[in-house]
Amino acid sequence: MFKSLRRMKRQNRPVEKQKTCLRCRVSCYPSPRMSQSLVYLDNNATTRPAPEVLDAMLPFLREHWGNPSSAYSFGQRLARPLDEARQRVAALVNAEPGEILFTSGGSESINTALHSAVITRPDKRHVVTTAVEHSATLKYCQFLQKRGFDITFLPVSPAGELNLEALQEAIRPDTALVSVMWANNETGILFPIRQIAAICRAKGVLFHTDAVQAAGKLPLDVQEAGVDFLSIAAHKFHGPKGVGALYIKRRTRFQPYVLGGGQERGRRGGTENVAGIVGFGRAAELALENLREMEGRIRKLRDDLEGGLLRAISGSSLNGASEPRLPNTSNLAFEGVEAEGVLMLLDQAGICASSGSACTTGSLEPSHVLVAMGCSPARARGSLRFSLGRYNSADDIRRVLDSMPAIISRLRAHAVPTEA
Repeated sequence: MFKSLRRMKRQNRPVEKQKTCLRCRVSCYPSPRMSQSLVYLDNNATTRPAPEVLDAMLPFLREHWGNPSSAYSFGQRLARPLDEARQRVAALVNAEPGEILFTSGGSESINTALHSAVITRPDKRHVVTTAVEHSATLKYCQFLQKRGFDITFLPVSPAGELNLEALQEAIRPDTALVSVMWANNETGILFPIRQIAAICRAKGVLFHTDAVQAAGKLPLDVQEAGVDFLSIAAHKFHGPKGVGALYIKRRTRFQPYVLGGGQERGRRGGTENVAGIVGFGRAAELALENLREMEGRIRKLRDDLEGGLLRAISGSSLNGASEPRLPNTSNLAFEGVEAEGVLMLLDQAGICASSGSACTTGSLEPSHVLVAMGCSPARARGSLRFSLGRYNSADDIRRVLDSMPAIISRLRAHAVPTEA
Protein backbone atom coordinates (compact mmCIF):
# COMPACT_ATOMS: atom_id res chain seq x y z
CA MET A 1 0.00 0.00 0.00
CA PHE A 2 2.73 2.50 1.02
CA LYS A 3 5.03 1.39 -1.83
CA SER A 4 2.24 2.26 -4.24
CA LEU A 5 1.98 5.70 -2.64
CA ARG A 6 5.75 6.35 -2.98
CA ARG A 7 5.68 5.15 -6.59
CA MET A 8 2.86 7.58 -7.40
CA LYS A 9 4.92 10.42 -5.90
CA ARG A 10 8.02 9.46 -7.94
CA GLN A 11 5.96 9.47 -11.12
CA ASN A 12 4.58 12.95 -10.23
CA ARG A 13 1.09 11.51 -10.26
CA PRO A 14 -1.48 13.14 -7.97
CA VAL A 15 -1.85 11.28 -4.70
CA GLU A 16 -5.47 10.59 -3.82
CA LYS A 17 -6.65 11.76 -0.44
CA GLN A 18 -5.97 9.32 2.35
CA LYS A 19 -8.95 7.43 3.75
CA THR A 20 -8.96 6.52 7.43
CA CYS A 21 -11.47 4.23 9.08
CA LEU A 22 -13.05 6.14 11.91
CA ARG A 23 -12.75 3.41 14.53
CA CYS A 24 -10.09 0.94 13.40
CA ARG A 25 -7.62 3.80 12.58
CA VAL A 26 -6.06 1.90 9.66
CA SER A 27 -5.04 4.27 6.89
CA CYS A 28 -6.17 3.17 3.42
CA TYR A 29 -5.37 4.60 0.01
CA PRO A 30 -7.44 3.90 -3.09
CA SER A 31 -5.66 1.44 -5.37
CA PRO A 32 -3.99 3.03 -8.42
CA ARG A 33 -5.10 0.49 -11.04
CA MET A 34 -5.84 -3.13 -10.27
CA SER A 35 -4.40 -5.68 -12.66
CA GLN A 36 -6.64 -8.44 -11.34
CA SER A 37 -10.22 -8.94 -12.39
CA LEU A 38 -13.08 -7.57 -10.33
CA VAL A 39 -14.84 -9.88 -7.88
CA TYR A 40 -18.35 -8.52 -7.55
CA LEU A 41 -20.26 -9.85 -4.54
CA ASP A 42 -22.85 -7.10 -4.09
CA ASN A 43 -25.58 -8.45 -6.35
CA ASN A 44 -28.34 -7.54 -3.89
CA ALA A 45 -27.44 -3.90 -4.55
CA THR A 46 -27.47 -4.25 -8.31
CA THR A 47 -26.42 -6.76 -10.95
CA ARG A 48 -24.40 -6.68 -14.14
CA PRO A 49 -26.79 -6.31 -17.10
CA ALA A 50 -26.85 -9.55 -19.08
CA PRO A 51 -25.41 -9.28 -22.62
CA GLU A 52 -28.69 -10.68 -23.95
CA VAL A 53 -30.52 -7.83 -22.22
CA LEU A 54 -28.27 -5.17 -23.74
CA ASP A 55 -28.70 -6.73 -27.17
CA ALA A 56 -32.47 -6.60 -26.78
CA MET A 57 -32.40 -2.94 -25.70
CA LEU A 58 -30.05 -1.43 -28.29
CA PRO A 59 -32.48 -1.36 -31.25
CA PHE A 60 -34.87 0.70 -29.13
CA LEU A 61 -32.15 3.24 -28.41
CA ARG A 62 -30.76 3.43 -31.94
CA GLU A 63 -33.58 2.87 -34.43
CA HIS A 64 -36.94 2.43 -32.68
CA TRP A 65 -36.76 5.44 -30.37
CA GLY A 66 -40.26 6.82 -30.99
CA ASN A 67 -43.00 7.62 -28.48
CA PRO A 68 -45.48 4.73 -28.15
CA SER A 69 -48.32 7.20 -27.55
CA SER A 70 -47.80 8.89 -30.93
CA ALA A 71 -50.49 8.80 -33.60
CA TYR A 72 -48.09 7.82 -36.40
CA SER A 73 -46.81 4.33 -37.14
CA PHE A 74 -43.19 5.08 -36.15
CA GLY A 75 -44.34 5.31 -32.54
CA GLN A 76 -47.30 2.96 -32.64
CA ARG A 77 -45.18 0.03 -33.85
CA LEU A 78 -43.65 -0.03 -30.35
CA ALA A 79 -46.90 -1.36 -28.88
CA ARG A 80 -46.04 -4.95 -29.73
CA PRO A 81 -42.57 -4.96 -28.07
CA LEU A 82 -44.14 -3.45 -24.96
CA ASP A 83 -46.84 -6.11 -24.91
CA GLU A 84 -44.28 -8.88 -25.32
CA ALA A 85 -42.18 -7.49 -22.45
CA ARG A 86 -45.28 -7.27 -20.25
CA GLN A 87 -46.05 -10.91 -20.98
CA ARG A 88 -42.52 -11.96 -20.02
CA VAL A 89 -42.57 -10.02 -16.76
CA ALA A 90 -46.02 -11.42 -15.96
CA ALA A 91 -44.72 -14.95 -16.56
CA LEU A 92 -41.93 -14.38 -14.02
CA VAL A 93 -44.54 -14.03 -11.25
CA ASN A 94 -47.34 -16.09 -12.87
CA ALA A 95 -49.62 -13.09 -13.36
CA GLU A 96 -51.83 -11.97 -16.22
CA PRO A 97 -50.15 -9.33 -18.44
CA GLY A 98 -52.92 -6.84 -17.65
CA GLU A 99 -52.02 -7.09 -13.95
CA ILE A 100 -48.50 -5.72 -14.56
CA LEU A 101 -47.86 -1.98 -14.19
CA PHE A 102 -44.43 -0.76 -15.33
CA THR A 103 -42.71 1.76 -13.04
CA SER A 104 -39.30 3.38 -12.65
CA GLY A 105 -38.11 0.73 -10.17
CA GLY A 106 -38.73 -1.04 -6.89
CA SER A 107 -39.06 2.09 -4.76
CA GLU A 108 -41.78 3.57 -6.96
CA SER A 109 -43.60 0.24 -7.08
CA ILE A 110 -43.58 0.01 -3.28
CA ASN A 111 -44.66 3.63 -2.83
CA THR A 112 -47.42 3.15 -5.41
CA ALA A 113 -48.87 0.12 -3.61
CA LEU A 114 -48.94 1.90 -0.23
CA HIS A 115 -50.30 5.09 -1.76
CA SER A 116 -53.11 3.30 -3.58
CA ALA A 117 -54.15 1.30 -0.52
CA VAL A 118 -54.57 4.33 1.73
CA ILE A 119 -56.13 6.59 -0.94
CA THR A 120 -58.75 4.07 -2.05
CA ARG A 121 -59.74 3.34 1.57
CA PRO A 122 -59.88 6.81 3.18
CA ASP A 123 -61.73 5.50 6.22
CA LYS A 124 -58.82 3.20 7.09
CA ARG A 125 -55.89 5.01 8.70
CA HIS A 126 -53.69 2.14 9.83
CA VAL A 127 -50.86 0.25 8.10
CA VAL A 128 -48.94 -2.81 9.34
CA THR A 129 -45.36 -3.50 8.26
CA THR A 130 -42.14 -4.81 9.82
CA ALA A 131 -39.12 -3.12 11.36
CA VAL A 132 -36.76 -4.69 8.81
CA GLU A 133 -38.33 -3.48 5.56
CA HIS A 134 -36.50 -1.63 2.81
CA SER A 135 -36.34 2.14 3.27
CA ALA A 136 -38.83 2.61 0.41
CA THR A 137 -41.45 1.04 2.68
CA LEU A 138 -40.26 2.45 6.00
CA LYS A 139 -39.91 6.03 4.78
CA TYR A 140 -43.29 6.05 3.07
CA CYS A 141 -44.83 4.75 6.30
CA GLN A 142 -43.04 7.49 8.23
CA PHE A 143 -44.43 9.97 5.69
CA LEU A 144 -47.92 8.65 6.45
CA GLN A 145 -47.28 8.91 10.19
CA LYS A 146 -46.62 12.62 9.84
CA ARG A 147 -50.03 12.93 8.21
CA GLY A 148 -51.91 11.29 11.04
CA PHE A 149 -51.80 7.62 10.05
CA ASP A 150 -51.12 4.95 12.64
CA ILE A 151 -48.29 2.60 11.63
CA THR A 152 -47.43 -0.68 13.35
CA PHE A 153 -43.79 -1.73 12.85
CA LEU A 154 -43.70 -5.40 13.82
CA PRO A 155 -40.51 -6.66 15.49
CA VAL A 156 -38.58 -9.74 14.40
CA SER A 157 -36.75 -12.41 16.38
CA PRO A 158 -32.93 -12.59 16.71
CA ALA A 159 -33.10 -15.03 13.79
CA GLY A 160 -34.89 -12.37 11.72
CA GLU A 161 -38.21 -14.22 11.75
CA LEU A 162 -41.71 -12.73 12.03
CA ASN A 163 -44.24 -13.87 14.62
CA LEU A 164 -47.45 -14.56 12.71
CA GLU A 165 -49.59 -14.37 15.85
CA ALA A 166 -48.27 -10.86 16.47
CA LEU A 167 -49.11 -9.97 12.88
CA GLN A 168 -52.64 -11.30 13.24
CA GLU A 169 -53.17 -9.37 16.46
CA ALA A 170 -51.83 -6.17 14.88
CA ILE A 171 -54.49 -6.08 12.15
CA ARG A 172 -57.43 -3.86 13.12
CA PRO A 173 -60.78 -2.92 11.56
CA ASP A 174 -59.18 0.29 10.30
CA THR A 175 -56.12 -1.41 8.74
CA ALA A 176 -55.78 -0.40 5.08
CA LEU A 177 -52.76 -2.53 4.17
CA VAL A 178 -50.20 -5.02 5.41
CA SER A 179 -46.80 -4.74 3.69
CA VAL A 180 -44.16 -7.41 4.34
CA MET A 181 -41.11 -8.11 2.20
CA TRP A 182 -40.71 -11.55 0.60
CA ALA A 183 -36.96 -11.66 1.27
CA ASN A 184 -34.83 -9.33 3.37
CA ASN A 185 -32.27 -7.45 1.32
CA GLU A 186 -29.56 -7.56 4.02
CA THR A 187 -29.85 -11.04 5.54
CA GLY A 188 -31.73 -12.92 2.81
CA ILE A 189 -34.23 -14.20 5.41
CA LEU A 190 -37.53 -15.25 3.81
CA PHE A 191 -40.91 -14.41 5.29
CA PRO A 192 -43.89 -16.83 5.05
CA ILE A 193 -45.74 -14.86 2.39
CA ARG A 194 -48.46 -17.43 1.74
CA GLN A 195 -49.42 -17.61 5.41
CA ILE A 196 -49.34 -13.82 5.74
CA ALA A 197 -51.55 -13.44 2.67
CA ALA A 198 -54.02 -15.96 4.09
CA ILE A 199 -54.23 -14.00 7.37
CA CYS A 200 -54.85 -10.75 5.47
CA ARG A 201 -57.46 -12.36 3.25
CA ALA A 202 -59.32 -13.71 6.27
CA LYS A 203 -59.27 -10.22 7.82
CA GLY A 204 -60.33 -8.49 4.60
CA VAL A 205 -57.13 -6.45 4.42
CA LEU A 206 -55.01 -5.72 1.34
CA PHE A 207 -51.55 -7.30 1.30
CA HIS A 208 -48.46 -6.00 -0.50
CA THR A 209 -45.12 -7.79 -0.65
CA ASP A 210 -41.81 -6.22 -1.62
CA ALA A 211 -40.37 -9.03 -3.75
CA VAL A 212 -37.51 -6.94 -5.16
CA GLN A 213 -34.85 -9.24 -3.68
CA ALA A 214 -36.77 -12.46 -4.27
CA ALA A 215 -37.42 -12.02 -8.00
CA GLY A 216 -34.95 -13.96 -10.11
CA LYS A 217 -33.70 -15.90 -7.10
CA LEU A 218 -36.84 -17.81 -6.10
CA PRO A 219 -39.92 -19.08 -7.96
CA LEU A 220 -42.65 -16.46 -7.51
CA ASP A 221 -46.33 -17.23 -8.04
CA VAL A 222 -48.81 -14.48 -7.20
CA GLN A 223 -51.74 -16.84 -7.76
CA GLU A 224 -50.47 -19.37 -5.25
CA ALA A 225 -49.26 -16.76 -2.80
CA GLY A 226 -52.54 -14.85 -2.86
CA VAL A 227 -51.06 -11.35 -2.70
CA ASP A 228 -52.84 -8.18 -3.83
CA PHE A 229 -49.71 -6.19 -4.74
CA LEU A 230 -46.14 -7.32 -5.50
CA SER A 231 -43.13 -5.12 -6.33
CA ILE A 232 -40.06 -6.08 -8.39
CA ALA A 233 -37.14 -4.28 -10.07
CA ALA A 234 -35.28 -5.32 -13.23
CA HIS A 235 -31.75 -4.45 -12.10
CA LYS A 236 -31.83 -7.02 -9.31
CA PHE A 237 -31.74 -9.88 -11.84
CA HIS A 238 -29.41 -8.67 -14.60
CA GLY A 239 -31.81 -6.21 -16.19
CA PRO A 240 -31.46 -2.44 -16.61
CA LYS A 241 -31.76 0.14 -13.85
CA GLY A 242 -34.64 2.58 -13.83
CA VAL A 243 -37.44 0.13 -14.58
CA GLY A 244 -39.61 -2.00 -12.30
CA ALA A 245 -43.10 -3.40 -12.05
CA LEU A 246 -46.01 -3.56 -9.67
CA TYR A 247 -48.37 -6.52 -9.82
CA ILE A 248 -51.93 -5.40 -9.08
CA LYS A 249 -54.40 -8.21 -8.59
CA ARG A 250 -57.34 -8.01 -10.97
CA ARG A 251 -60.32 -6.06 -9.60
CA THR A 252 -58.23 -4.52 -6.81
CA ARG A 253 -59.17 -0.87 -6.35
CA PHE A 254 -56.28 1.28 -7.55
CA GLN A 255 -55.27 4.94 -7.48
CA PRO A 256 -52.32 6.06 -9.67
CA TYR A 257 -49.28 7.46 -7.91
CA VAL A 258 -47.83 9.28 -10.95
CA LEU A 259 -50.43 11.47 -12.63
CA GLY A 260 -50.11 12.66 -16.19
CA GLY A 261 -51.07 11.18 -19.54
CA GLY A 262 -53.04 8.01 -20.13
CA GLN A 263 -50.05 5.68 -20.33
CA GLU A 264 -50.14 2.22 -18.75
CA ARG A 265 -53.91 2.09 -19.27
CA GLY A 266 -54.32 5.24 -17.23
CA ARG A 267 -52.52 3.77 -14.21
CA ARG A 268 -49.22 5.69 -14.53
CA GLY A 269 -48.49 8.92 -16.33
CA GLY A 270 -45.28 9.42 -18.27
CA THR A 271 -43.82 8.28 -21.58
CA GLU A 272 -42.87 4.61 -21.39
CA ASN A 273 -39.19 3.71 -21.03
CA VAL A 274 -39.39 1.41 -24.05
CA ALA A 275 -35.76 0.26 -24.12
CA GLY A 276 -35.78 -0.35 -20.36
CA ILE A 277 -39.06 -2.24 -20.49
CA VAL A 278 -37.86 -4.43 -23.36
CA GLY A 279 -34.66 -5.15 -21.39
CA PHE A 280 -36.79 -5.91 -18.33
CA GLY A 281 -38.79 -8.43 -20.31
CA ARG A 282 -35.65 -10.17 -21.59
CA ALA A 283 -34.15 -10.22 -18.09
CA ALA A 284 -37.36 -11.77 -16.71
CA GLU A 285 -37.21 -14.44 -19.40
CA LEU A 286 -33.57 -15.25 -18.54
CA ALA A 287 -34.33 -15.25 -14.81
CA LEU A 288 -36.96 -17.94 -15.27
CA GLU A 289 -34.52 -20.03 -17.28
CA ASN A 290 -31.80 -19.70 -14.63
CA LEU A 291 -33.74 -20.40 -11.43
CA ARG A 292 -32.26 -23.90 -11.19
CA GLU A 293 -28.75 -22.48 -11.43
CA MET A 294 -29.52 -20.07 -8.61
CA GLU A 295 -30.77 -22.89 -6.40
CA GLY A 296 -27.91 -25.20 -7.36
CA ARG A 297 -24.59 -23.67 -8.41
CA ILE A 298 -25.03 -20.23 -6.81
CA ARG A 299 -26.26 -21.69 -3.52
CA LYS A 300 -23.20 -23.98 -3.43
CA LEU A 301 -20.85 -21.04 -4.05
CA ARG A 302 -22.58 -19.09 -1.27
CA ASP A 303 -22.26 -22.02 1.12
CA ASP A 304 -18.58 -22.52 0.19
CA LEU A 305 -17.88 -18.84 0.86
CA GLU A 306 -19.83 -18.73 4.09
CA GLY A 307 -18.44 -21.98 5.46
CA GLY A 308 -14.90 -21.08 4.46
CA LEU A 309 -15.02 -17.70 6.22
CA LEU A 310 -16.61 -19.10 9.37
CA ARG A 311 -13.91 -21.80 9.57
CA ALA A 312 -10.97 -19.54 8.75
CA ILE A 313 -11.83 -16.50 10.89
CA SER A 314 -12.31 -16.84 14.62
CA GLY A 315 -15.02 -14.65 16.11
CA SER A 316 -17.15 -14.78 12.96
CA SER A 317 -20.80 -15.81 12.88
CA LEU A 318 -23.92 -15.73 10.74
CA ASN A 319 -26.54 -13.03 11.22
CA GLY A 320 -30.02 -14.53 11.16
CA ALA A 321 -31.36 -17.98 10.48
CA SER A 322 -29.56 -20.19 7.98
CA GLU A 323 -32.90 -21.22 6.44
CA PRO A 324 -35.24 -20.29 4.90
CA ARG A 325 -32.97 -17.82 3.13
CA LEU A 326 -32.15 -16.55 -0.35
CA PRO A 327 -29.68 -18.92 -2.02
CA ASN A 328 -27.25 -16.11 -2.87
CA THR A 329 -27.03 -14.09 0.35
CA SER A 330 -24.74 -14.31 3.38
CA ASN A 331 -24.56 -11.74 6.18
CA LEU A 332 -21.66 -12.35 8.55
CA ALA A 333 -20.47 -10.60 11.70
CA PHE A 334 -16.74 -10.29 12.47
CA GLU A 335 -15.79 -9.46 16.05
CA GLY A 336 -13.34 -6.66 16.71
CA VAL A 337 -13.51 -4.87 13.35
CA GLU A 338 -15.50 -2.16 11.61
CA ALA A 339 -17.03 -3.22 8.31
CA GLU A 340 -15.99 0.12 6.84
CA GLY A 341 -12.32 -0.82 7.13
CA VAL A 342 -12.90 -4.33 5.79
CA LEU A 343 -14.67 -2.94 2.73
CA MET A 344 -11.85 -0.49 2.03
CA LEU A 345 -9.23 -3.23 2.07
CA LEU A 346 -11.42 -5.60 0.07
CA ASP A 347 -11.81 -2.84 -2.50
CA GLN A 348 -8.03 -2.59 -2.79
CA ALA A 349 -7.99 -6.33 -3.48
CA GLY A 350 -10.57 -5.85 -6.26
CA ILE A 351 -13.46 -7.32 -4.25
CA CYS A 352 -16.86 -5.63 -3.94
CA ALA A 353 -19.11 -6.43 -0.97
CA SER A 354 -21.37 -4.32 1.24
CA SER A 355 -22.20 -3.61 4.82
CA GLY A 356 -25.18 -3.04 7.05
CA SER A 357 -23.33 0.03 8.29
CA ALA A 358 -23.03 3.33 6.45
CA CYS A 359 -20.30 5.90 6.98
CA THR A 360 -21.75 9.35 6.45
CA THR A 361 -20.31 12.68 7.51
CA GLY A 362 -18.16 11.16 10.20
CA SER A 363 -20.80 9.09 12.00
CA LEU A 364 -21.42 5.37 11.82
CA GLU A 365 -25.04 4.25 11.80
CA PRO A 366 -25.63 0.53 12.40
CA SER A 367 -27.99 -1.38 10.11
CA HIS A 368 -31.62 -0.95 11.15
CA VAL A 369 -32.23 -4.58 10.10
CA LEU A 370 -29.53 -6.00 12.38
CA VAL A 371 -30.50 -3.71 15.26
CA ALA A 372 -34.12 -4.86 14.91
CA MET A 373 -32.83 -8.44 15.19
CA GLY A 374 -31.27 -7.57 18.54
CA CYS A 375 -27.67 -7.19 17.39
CA SER A 376 -25.55 -4.79 19.39
CA PRO A 377 -24.34 -1.67 17.54
CA ALA A 378 -20.81 -3.09 17.63
CA ARG A 379 -21.90 -6.36 16.02
CA ALA A 380 -23.97 -4.54 13.42
CA ARG A 381 -21.06 -2.26 12.54
CA GLY A 382 -18.81 -5.32 12.12
CA SER A 383 -21.13 -7.13 9.70
CA LEU A 384 -20.74 -7.64 5.96
CA ARG A 385 -23.13 -8.84 3.30
CA PHE A 386 -21.93 -11.00 0.43
CA SER A 387 -24.51 -11.47 -2.32
CA LEU A 388 -23.76 -13.61 -5.36
CA GLY A 389 -25.10 -13.57 -8.90
CA ARG A 390 -25.11 -15.46 -12.17
CA TYR A 391 -21.63 -14.31 -13.19
CA ASN A 392 -19.80 -15.36 -10.03
CA SER A 393 -17.43 -18.33 -10.12
CA ALA A 394 -15.46 -20.61 -7.81
CA ASP A 395 -12.40 -18.45 -8.52
CA ASP A 396 -14.22 -15.46 -7.02
CA ILE A 397 -14.87 -17.42 -3.84
CA ARG A 398 -11.21 -18.47 -3.61
CA ARG A 399 -10.12 -14.84 -3.97
CA VAL A 400 -12.28 -13.79 -1.04
CA LEU A 401 -11.20 -16.72 1.12
CA ASP A 402 -7.56 -15.92 0.34
CA SER A 403 -7.98 -12.23 1.23
CA MET A 404 -10.37 -12.03 4.17
CA PRO A 405 -8.41 -13.73 6.98
CA ALA A 406 -5.42 -11.40 6.53
CA ILE A 407 -7.66 -8.35 6.29
CA ILE A 408 -9.50 -9.21 9.50
CA SER A 409 -6.23 -9.95 11.32
CA ARG A 410 -4.72 -6.67 10.21
CA LEU A 411 -7.73 -4.65 11.29
CA ARG A 412 -7.96 -6.39 14.64
CA ALA A 413 -4.29 -5.63 15.29
CA HIS A 414 -4.97 -1.90 14.80
CA ALA A 415 -8.42 -1.76 16.37
CA VAL A 416 -9.25 0.75 19.06
CA PRO A 417 -11.49 -0.76 21.78
CA THR A 418 -15.04 0.61 21.64
CA GLU A 419 -18.15 0.25 23.70
CA ALA A 420 -20.77 -2.21 22.41
